[in-house]
Amino acid sequence: MKASRPERPPIEAADRPAPMPEGAAKLSGPDIIAGYVKNLPGKPGVYRMYGADGEVLYVGKARNLKNRVSNYAKSGGHTNRIALMIALTRSMEFVVTATETEALLLEANLIKRLKPRFNIILRDDKSFPYILVRKDHGAPQILKHRGARKAKGEYFGPFASAGAVNRTLNTLQKAFLLRTCSDSVYEGRTRPCMLYQIKRCSGPCVDLVSLDDYRELVGEAEAFLRGKSNTLREELSARMQAASEQLDFETAARLRDRIRAIAAVTTDQGINAEGVEEADIVALAQEGGKSCVQVFFYRAGQNWGNQSFFPRHEQDSSPEDVLSAFIAQFYDDRPAPGLILTSHALPEGELIAEALTLKTGRKVTLHAPSRGEKRKLVEQTRRNAEEALSRRLSETATQTQLLKGVAKVFGLADPPQRIEVYDNSHIQGTNALGAMIVAGPEGFMTNQYRRFNMKPEDVGTNDDFAMMDAMLKRRFSRMLKEQDQGAPVPDLVLIDGGKGQLSASRAVLEELGLSDIPLAAIAKGPERDAGREAFYMDGRAPFKLPMNDPVLYYLQRLRDEAHRFAIGGHRAKRERAIRDNPLDGIPGVGPSRKKALLAHFGSAKAVRGAALSDLEGVEGVSKAMAKRIYDWFRDA
Repeated sequence: MKASRPERPPIEAADRPAPMPEGAAKLSGPDIIAGYVKNLPGKPGVYRMYGADGEVLYVGKARNLKNRVSNYAKSGGHTNRIALMIALTRSMEFVVTATETEALLLEANLIKRLKPRFNIILRDDKSFPYILVRKDHGAPQILKHRGARKAKGEYFGPFASAGAVNRTLNTLQKAFLLRTCSDSVYEGRTRPCMLYQIKRCSGPCVDLVSLDDYRELVGEAEAFLRGKSNTLREELSARMQAASEQLDFETAARLRDRIRAIAAVTTDQGINAEGVEEADIVALAQEGGKSCVQVFFYRAGQNWGNQSFFPRHEQDSSPEDVLSAFIAQFYDDRPAPGLILTSHALPEGELIAEALTLKTGRKVTLHAPSRGEKRKLVEQTRRNAEEALSRRLSETATQTQLLKGVAKVFGLADPPQRIEVYDNSHIQGTNALGAMIVAGPEGFMTNQYRRFNMKPEDVGTNDDFAMMDAMLKRRFSRMLKEQDQGAPVPDLVLIDGGKGQLSASRAVLEELGLSDIPLAAIAKGPERDAGREAFYMDGRAPFKLPMNDPVLYYLQRLRDEAHRFAIGGHRAKRERAIRDNPLDGIPGVGPSRKKALLAHFGSAKAVRGAALSDLEGVEGVSKAMAKRIYDWFRDA
């Protein structure tokens, strides 16, 4: 079964021309477009071109809608790609905007949301991590943050990866001794934890540092993250010298260690960022009709990491077009820095800069330097893009051969473009979790991975069959509901298990009317030896692959990746359950009462089992509050 194309999405604010007359289906693409041109205004706006089945073919913006769209109605003079797009067009929709800048912002948003077939599309568009200094607690916590900025505090970033954040957090712990523990852990401490012992925390939880002194450390850390590291090092050096002169060698040693930690992160930058305080460096490399865009993030005069992107586009797309589309989409849902250095001069660079300025509320400049230190930075970034693209092209060629081998092994008509692999993880039924990973021609599609939290009503305790059954039902039921929105359909489903799991999984697919989706099971070999796996498919006897077959290694990698993803989710779920404080959520029990209860009883578990009279004996807990706490655990 193949999912149908998505219906036309509604537009937010549109000036629609009159509907096309009956019989438009028999007209050619240029004739249909010409019918719209007559009613279009000569104003800025965004247009969308649709195919016969409602597929969004293209989203574009124009300074003058009438002039821009009329070009598509002319015969001849188009590239093969544009000519095909025009020929497939069966209807159009329009949004009139006040300025071309607003049209550019709307175009970028629609392209990211609708992913039209003929547009340049930014892929792997996931959120970037930040460092958050939380300000909603007396002793601010420093932590890694992704997603919406709902928490009160200061955000520093973006960082290119979680690894870059973790390295910086490690430095901040060494240099400024800030806490990273959750509030519930903080409130439950009666003596300092291991981080204090190894000099990674100043111990505000047990008053080993006053809150005023701790907030001073927080201020120094924020100054460091804002790029004032040199000034900070000078101040710390002066304080170290003064402590040494007063023979306070312990304080001097602590200050020395902090200075060393700051120096380590500010000198190990990889690329010299002299003269660049805050900028993103965006460079593009093209080869074989493919592109790689490399982005380096510089904040506070420091290199906060880099990342590669591989936009989807037609082979004849120019570097300038790809880079312009990338920048517009990349900053659609994240703040742009004051300066963006690019490897190519962009024809619409001023317009893009104006749009980003409007969006961020501060001046944003796009610049393609031709000489000097900034040009060296751009060239270094471009070389990184070339190397990343070379690796991607090599991996793609290898991947293509492997997928051909997979098709041969499992009797598929064509190499699979989407393989879904399922596994689950639990310990005697607790913290049960299922996982799905996805692979295709370009490797693992991590943005398509999914985890499924198993509920008691979904599965029986310690029942792998029931867990797989529940997971597949949820995945494919949702796929059927969303097929009008273009929900992806797998070309091959692999499950971890043997003949029994295969039969149960096949029953689920048949129940949902999806019996034509190829399904196979991969069972671990005797004594779980890698290389001796057995494969199961309907209508075939179990079979094994030769030990040296590259396809076997590939299928093992898929199975192991699904297992890794499932185990990782299960461990995180288990750790959250262990870490969660049972006192959290009780109305009226804030940090002070929580600390008093834990100090009195020693643990949250003891509070849960305490008698009402014992709860009433806790300092700061009234009879009414004691009754509320007592009832909270009895009603849970």
